[in-house]
Amino acid sequence: MFKIKGEKNVLSWSPRTLVLSVLGAITLGVAVLSVAVSYRILVPHFGGWAAPTVAALDALWVVLQATDILAGNNTERAARVRRAGLFLTAVIAAIPTADLIQTGTGEGLGRLAVVLTPVAIVSTKGVWWLVLPSLGRKVSPATRQAIATRRQEVADRIEQMEADAADKEELLRVAQRLNERVTQAETDYRLSALKAQQTMIETLHAQAETTATTITEKPLPALVARIELPELDGWEPSAPTLPVTSRGTAVTLEDLAAVKGVPVPRPGEPLDDDQLDVVVRYLRYSEDPPRSYRATAKALHAAGFISSEERVRHACREMKRTEATDAGASETADEDGAEEPYGA
Repeated sequence: MFKIKGEKNVLSWSPRTLVLSVLGAITLGVAVLSVAVSYRILVPHFGGWAAPTVAALDALWVVLQATDILAGNNTERAARVRRAGLFLTAVIAAIPTADLIQTGTGEGLGRLAVVLTPVAIVSTKGVWWLVLPSLGRKVSPATRQAIATRRQEVADRIEQMEADAADKEELLRVAQRLNERVTQAETDYRLSALKAQQTMIETLHAQAETTATTITEKPLPALVARIELPELDGWEPSAPTLPVTSRGTAVTLEDLAAVKGVPVPRPGEPLDDDQLDVVVRYLRYSEDPPRSYRATAKALHAAGFISSEERVRHACREMKRTEATDAGASETADEDGAEEPYGA
């Protein structure tokens, strides 16, 4: 049932041997209990023959249990032994059971032993019937070690598979949560974009309706359309021209042409230098303050007169030079007049 290893006499019990030893000890204890109870019951009837009768029954019961162990998993060999063991178990358990039926339960430890004996006998036989097929045959230590190694490999493989499955499950759950977060973020972004588009369309639609109503109810006069935008390349800041009432002393284009002694300039006709000078002077001084060169050129073209930009620029330059000369002469005359009293 056990073997000795090395010089230290260390006992090495196999699991099968350990289980059988425990069951054997329990079986012997139940057999002793059965002998004591059965002898007490049979001695009034059998006298001196009660002891050998009870001892033979319980010894035979223990032998049948041991024979069942030796048969192992060979059901064909153990069939008759098991049937005989079941029959003998019924006989041994029937002795205290019949006594209980005839005499009643009674009181004290003796009656308790009589009650427990058939239960213990039947339970012990049932345990043997359940355990023996599971123990298998007795094998050598090498075979047992090989089986244990193989089982350990299988257990390691199972644990590894379970660990891999747990890792994969965790990764999939994390991926699921991340996918849900990304999906929610994309949904929120698209939702905000749609809301922004909705707000923009509603605002523009409302403003468009207001603008259409304003255009319909308040059309702009042609005067607004005639306002020209400045040329950004040569743009100079200037205040808008304010409309003024016509003065009685305003000089006309015909008056300037008569003073100059030239034909009256007409829109759409070529102009000579004198006529261009008359038109430029008229347009320049028709506003207060006088128009600049660019404003004069725009007014000239707007009035329909034909002339190049270079000729208009030259005429304006000569006009400014004349104005500067006249202004200098006037200042000199004023200074001479102011000094005459001192020379008198």
